[in-house]
Amino acid sequence: MKENNIKNLVVFDLETTGCNPVSDHIIEIGAIKIKDGKISSKYHQMVNPNVPIPNFITEITGITNDMVQEYPSIEKVLPEFLSFCDTDYILGHNISFDYRFIKAKCVKLGYSFNKKAFDTLSIAKKFLSNLPSRSLGALCQHYGIDLKNAHRAIHDAEATYKLFKYLKRDFYDLDQSAFKAKNMAWKPPKQEMITQKQKKYLLSLIRMYKIELDKDIDTLTKSEASRLIDRILTERKSKYI
Repeated sequence: MKENNIKNLVVFDLETTGCNPVSDHIIEIGAIKIKDGKISSKYHQMVNPNVPIPNFITEITGITNDMVQEYPSIEKVLPEFLSFCDTDYILGHNISFDYRFIKAKCVKLGYSFNKKAFDTLSIAKKFLSNLPSRSLGALCQHYGIDLKNAHRAIHDAEATYKLFKYLKRDFYDLDQSAFKAKNMAWKPPKQEMITQKQKKYLLSLIRMYKIELDKDIDTLTKSEASRLIDRILTERKSKYI
């Protein structure tokens, strides 16, 4: 592996509504671009998931429904992030989680996202197995890295890169193979798209309640359409109780 690969990459972190990259949604993206081993630019964007953020996610991240309400949806945000992430190499803590979310949205919206990845979690598991936890917070504490606003994407991305540099300092010469970027080959399972019956019913609800959607109905999966219908009915019903 060429040393240059470690010095030119994009570090990113996501906050999401859950753990399923296909059915859950991205609510925040934070990324830093590294060129020649130094931060050259940053990217941060809140994302409106167009579904309620679960309470437990708000408790973890501090991100509320009101905070994302005025921001664009992933359909508008994703092309911007992909333009920023213009390198073959990416880095993250448990990078497979973040990669799969981006990959799933790319597949759904017709974009490609094929990267080689470094993972600080995998490296830490190999060399720091004695620690009680290899979470980002625990590792930052171990190395004295100031992690402000944990579970907020841009701060986690910045902390991850600092952690990577510490791990490289301590263990690269010991085992360079542990720092080899891995091809990310995950493919999201195929999803059934919205049915004609769902589409007809959803359009009738939109007209009836004069709802404006910021996404194309035809891009919804069957499960997304079902959840959207349920949400519309629940929200409208609550107004009359």
